[in-house]
Amino acid sequence: MTQIELLLQYQQADMAADAFENQIKRNPNRIALKKNREFLVEQQNAAKKLEGEVAHMTDRVETIKLAIVRLEEQLNQMAKRMQDTPPADLAKAQEAAKDAQKLLSDLEDYEKEMRQIQKDAAEREKLEKDIRLKFAKAKGEYDQQKVAYEAEYKEQMKELDQKRKEAEAKSADLEPALLEKYKTIKLHCTPPVAKLYSGQCTGCNMSLPQATLRKMKNDSGIIECENCGRMLIQM
Repeated sequence: MTQIELLLQYQQADMAADAFENQIKRNPNRIALKKNREFLVEQQNAAKKLEGEVAHMTDRVETIKLAIVRLEEQLNQMAKRMQDTPPADLAKAQEAAKDAQKLLSDLEDYEKEMRQIQKDAAEREKLEKDIRLKFAKAKGEYDQQKVAYEAEYKEQMKELDQKRKEAEAKSADLEPALLEKYKTIKLHCTPPVAKLYSGQCTGCNMSLPQATLRKMKNDSGIIECENCGRMLIQM
């Protein structure tokens, strides 16, 4: 058997293994499993984000509570000073009233902010709870789906391994340089070997120059397509 015939047999087995591997990747169960896994990751990230936001809001509420306590203490101290030492004139009374009004306004702003934060935090906690419930349900379904697919995948990988071994066996008698050239071309062109028909490469359907065609007749029967780089053979 010539090197050309051996090369064609090897390519047929190699392409069959590649096709089966692509079939595994396009398996509907595999695609569905991947999609469900991505959904679980998205839900997990969403819940984690909400949890972080609630924690930040809780910290802010504690800060506001401390600020409210300080403002109330300042108001009590001001009221006590007003009672113990009333303002000597109208101007001082107005200044004291202005300071008290500023403290009351700040106190009202803090209380308003705290109520809004507590409302937002409660909404986020509810949303986070809903997400975690959906996650738990989806995770249970995913785990069952994964067990079923892994059994199927294991059998498919056994078959793929067998096809790869069959292809490897057909490469045993190929010249190492020819096999290496095949693998190099395969990195950017599949299939690496095409037939020459009516002066055209059947891989890219481009015509070859007459000089190249003459070279093929004079050499071993294998040339490279000047357009796509495939090895060309003429049967």
